[in-house]
Amino acid sequence: MADQQARPGEDKRPTGIPVIRWEEPPEGPVLILLDQTRLPSEEVELVCTDASALVEAIRSLAVRGAPVLGVAGAYGVALAAARGFDVDEAADALESARPTAVNLSVGVRRALAAYREELAATGDPTAAATATLAAARALHQEDAEASARMAAHGLALLDELMPGGGHRVLTHCNTGSLVSGGEGTAFAVALAAHRVGRLRRLWVDETRPMLQGARLTAYEAARSGMAYTLLTDSAAGSLFAAGEVDAVLIGADRIAADGSVANKVGSYPLAVLARYHHVPFIVVAPVTTVDLETPDGASIEVEQRPGFEVTEIVSPQASVAGGGGGVPLAPLGTQAYNPAFDVTPPELVTAIVTEEGVVSPVTPEALAALCTGARTASATG
Repeated sequence: MADQQARPGEDKRPTGIPVIRWEEPPEGPVLILLDQTRLPSEEVELVCTDASALVEAIRSLAVRGAPVLGVAGAYGVALAAARGFDVDEAADALESARPTAVNLSVGVRRALAAYREELAATGDPTAAATATLAAARALHQEDAEASARMAAHGLALLDELMPGGGHRVLTHCNTGSLVSGGEGTAFAVALAAHRVGRLRRLWVDETRPMLQGARLTAYEAARSGMAYTLLTDSAAGSLFAAGEVDAVLIGADRIAADGSVANKVGSYPLAVLARYHHVPFIVVAPVTTVDLETPDGASIEVEQRPGFEVTEIVSPQASVAGGGGGVPLAPLGTQAYNPAFDVTPPELVTAIVTEEGVVSPVTPEALAALCTGARTASATG
């Protein structure tokens, strides 16, 4: 079950927004999410009391973004364990909620492994639930720490590629604190540049069809005091042609073993533009987003979203009838092609920035070495 609780807006930094948190009121544990479908007009919290409510929140994009989806998935398993539901069933439902984002399955599997290990050792479901919650909280903390390290590596790379500062950075979709336990991925790099006075302008793609750039990235940039400008996705080419873009920074939902990058649809055209105009195209993502079991870009399952996200404008205030409850833009019955992601081949990616370091040039061997080193360090640490 889920209900919504409105919270009055406060003048605070994006890192102060409670994107996701675990609480234990008298009636039982709950997972509380900031409902991102209501931003920027309202800051509303969604309270999930079971895994099915979290699955719906994930599918509706109330919670979204690769890193935080992993955290949410882990907490969802912990919620099922704590409330005495079928943990394996909850894990299966959560893992399939969004197929492209690999972090979701990573978080679910990590929490599920903790549950099974403790249950096998003790036979005590309560102890297993406690261990599962501990695993979810550990993942949450690790994500925050990874965000800070990605920001540092990314800023160093920007300074190496463009000495002297004055960076004009174009970004796509939303990759800030709304998608992370910390300050995000690509947005965190831009924020780090802003804090040291080296960000001249953040160009924000509105990001069709769900407008995560206009609704969420602009929201975070404004609250951080950054110099930013919003543009339609189709206007990016004119910016490149005018020489107004020094680098492109995006996140990723899955990175295949060959370095192909699945990210919000519209990312691939930016990579093509960047290559033509000799502009660095940089992907910022945690190591958990690299999926060595997916060999190449063609093997990445790309989620298809409902057509009404293209044929209608949907807002919390909209009440005009339509397939999604929004204001119709196209004639009734119009078919829409609406992939959630596209895939950028590795030869168009200048660098992949992770918390463990930078891969450039992007090759299967370099990615595998980075992931192997990260997993070895994690096992010995």
